[in-house]
Amino acid sequence: MRTVALALAAALLAACSPAEATRTVTVFAAASLTETFEQLAKKFEAQHDGVDVRLSFGGSSRLAEQIVEGAPAEVFAAADEKAMAKVTAARLADGKPRVFARNRLTIAVPPGNPMGLKGLADLRKDDLTVVMCAAEVPCGRAARALTTAAQVQLEPASEEPDVKSVLGKVATGEADAGLVYVTDVRAADDKVDGVPIAGADAAANSYPIVMLREAAENKLARQFVQFVLSDEGQRVLRDAGFDAP
Repeated sequence: MRTVALALAAALLAACSPAEATRTVTVFAAASLTETFEQLAKKFEAQHDGVDVRLSFGGSSRLAEQIVEGAPAEVFAAADEKAMAKVTAARLADGKPRVFARNRLTIAVPPGNPMGLKGLADLRKDDLTVVMCAAEVPCGRAARALTTAAQVQLEPASEEPDVKSVLGKVATGEADAGLVYVTDVRAADDKVDGVPIAGADAAANSYPIVMLREAAENKLARQFVQFVLSDEGQRVLRDAGFDAP
C-alpha cells in the first residue's frame, strides 16, 4: 500500500508541475517597432512552447546606452545603424547586425489635416505647434537630414525622446504636427493623418537587428533574429508599412 501511495503522490505532483519551465528572451527594440514586434513576439511564442518574449521599447540611442551599461538583453533591434554602432563598438554584438527593414518619415497631423499642410515648408507657419524627435535618436537624425536638404529651418516646440512621444503629442492635440515614420501613422489608425514628405526616401532609415554576445538564452535569441528575417517575419513588417531592406 505504501508503494502505491507514493507512486500516486508522485503522479499528482508531476501533473501539477509544468512540463517545461518558462524560458525568456529579452528584446530591446526601437519605439517605432512597438506594434510590429508585439505581433512578431506573439507568433514566435506560439511556435515555441514555454517561451516568453519580453519586449522593451524606447529611443534606439538610449536602448543602446542601456545595453552598453549592462542592461540584460539578448536581442537588439535599432531604428538606424548609428544607434547599432554603439553596441558593435563595445563588442557586445554576437555576429554582424542584419538590416531587416527600412522606414521613411512623414508629417503626422490631426485627422482631416485641419491646418491644410502640404509639406515641410508649411511647418514654418507662425501659428503652428510642431514637435520632433531629439537630434540624438534615429527619427531626429532623419528629420534633420530632410529639413537640411529642403533648406527648411524648424523651431520645434519640443524635442521628444522617441517617435511614439511625437505621435502622442499630435494624437492628443498637444501639437499641430510632428515628424514620425509612415508606419506610426498607419499604426495610429484614425487618430492622426499623414502628409507625405517630398524626398523622404533619401533619408530613409535602415533597421538592423543582432543577437547580443552575453545572451543567456542564446539559442532562443538567435531563433528570434532568424524569425524576424524570415519570410513570415518580413510579411508582418511589410503589412505594417515597412519597406524591404
